[in-house]
Amino acid sequence: MSGKRIGTFICHCGGNISDYVDEEKVRAAAEKESGVAVARTFLFACSEASQQEMIRILREERLDGIVIASCSPKLHLTTFRAMAQRSGLNPYMYTQVNIREQCSWAHRHGREEATGKAIRLVRAGVARTKLSVPLDEIRIETTPAALVVGAGAAGMRAALALSDIGMAVYLVERAAEVGGRVPLWGRMFPNDREGAEMIGTLLQAIRGREGITLFTDSEVVGKSGSVGDFSVTVRVRGVEEITLRIGAIVVATGFDPYAPMAGEFGYGLPGVVTLPEFREHIAGANGKLRYGDREVRNIVYVYCVGSRQTVTEGNPHPNLYCSRFCCTAAVHTSLLVNAADDGVNQYHLYRDMRTYGKSEILFEEAGRKGSVFVRYAEDAPPIVERPDGDLLVRVRDGLLGGEEIEIPADLVVLVTGMVPRENANLANVLKLPVDAGGFYNEIHPKLRPVETLIDGVFISGTAQGPKTLAESVASSLAAVSKGAALLLKGYVDLPPLVAKVDAERCTWCGECGKTCPYDGAVEKVRQGEKEVAYVHPALCKGCGGCVPVCPVEAIDLEGCTNAQVKAMIDALVREAV
Repeated sequence: MSGKRIGTFICHCGGNISDYVDEEKVRAAAEKESGVAVARTFLFACSEASQQEMIRILREERLDGIVIASCSPKLHLTTFRAMAQRSGLNPYMYTQVNIREQCSWAHRHGREEATGKAIRLVRAGVARTKLSVPLDEIRIETTPAALVVGAGAAGMRAALALSDIGMAVYLVERAAEVGGRVPLWGRMFPNDREGAEMIGTLLQAIRGREGITLFTDSEVVGKSGSVGDFSVTVRVRGVEEITLRIGAIVVATGFDPYAPMAGEFGYGLPGVVTLPEFREHIAGANGKLRYGDREVRNIVYVYCVGSRQTVTEGNPHPNLYCSRFCCTAAVHTSLLVNAADDGVNQYHLYRDMRTYGKSEILFEEAGRKGSVFVRYAEDAPPIVERPDGDLLVRVRDGLLGGEEIEIPADLVVLVTGMVPRENANLANVLKLPVDAGGFYNEIHPKLRPVETLIDGVFISGTAQGPKTLAESVASSLAAVSKGAALLLKGYVDLPPLVAKVDAERCTWCGECGKTCPYDGAVEKVRQGEKEVAYVHPALCKGCGGCVPVCPVEAIDLEGCTNAQVKAMIDALVREAV
């Protein structure tokens, strides 16, 4: 340990750090630390020129450990590990110290104090690196097959894309028929094709692929294994259970339409329907529009039903999200009504019109064809009533200074949003996390938008959140590309920063297994004359939750061992020299 030669590199971050931290003092203090052979500062450590200079220093000084004091590891941990590897150094002999977010930005009004803190943080990084050991990534051979859960438009498109790149695909649909809700929607924007026709085309293509196996009236009831090598149990038609061996899973289970509560915007009154119900009613309509036994001349659309709700006594757990597609769907529906019967008056009561992108064309066309748009405030929603046998909608027009207007209506259409599909069993089997709205949750909406915390399990379409059909298909193709990137090369390398059990100390009390949130990562095995814990490296996420609960300290975390943590604490509290 004492023989290590460590390089310490401090980043100015173009002033983000150096404006608030005296980097020369940090460099001088680091240079005095035992084991530090080189201490340098860089304007931008992440730049290619700086990385090349660090590689030169690493090789010439024969360093066997480095500490880089810069920004958050979330930004450049991978960058600097790759740089270390290019120099010939094991990437896990590198430690990143955050002196930007945790130091310079947090202490802008105390340069001396910020500098002192930076010195201590760097010192702790050096102490950790002294005890670091080279680690090798965990390589797993992958199975060139994928499971797609859900045979709606997104799932079917994902299955075809996976087949296109040579993967065997198993497509599992819980319903008896494929397509989800798309076949019920009739003509769709922007291609003006019937939903049923689109699904029929996809189904025909799937049936023509030998590499795609379709299971309908089936569901996933079990999963074991890890990324690249899952074993999944599928129950077919409620009776037969089959086991599939696959390398990746794409979840595209879709959504459910929001079901209004009785009395919500008049729901339950004759003539008050939801948008999906209305779309089915007008499918194939030609000529005078009728509802029941009466001709429809006035339609009122009420937007944001089931979305962007507020907390009330009757609805303590509202849907706070925007369902994204509803504005476009309602405006497009009004144009379909115009095409079938141009004598209908249509009124759109909205909070915010979100016909974004190409859908703006629909909004403009609807206005030109006579649709009237009335904006209402969140705290003054429309009131739908039936005072004398006919529907009447009262609303305060936010575009006319809050003036209250009354609109007689033959039909009130509630523009309902999306809610998560009830599928608690699948979420439990796949260990899928959910967001505040109840949809399956990705790791990061921008950086890792279709990946989940479970390696090899990807989410797509409206299972992940409200989307238009085009957005759903785009996300399913993104999930395909991520899954294919894992499987096509034949293996996957996982970080070696996992828990490790000292079998000599372990007496198997089971506490680690109770604490571990990852199914199957910790199990009881027999070793010689006793039972001990075993951590599956491919299933462990390195969260460290099992380490503090072990009563005999038999578990350590590779790359962040108890000895390293204690050394860092000692370095932090030691008086600066």
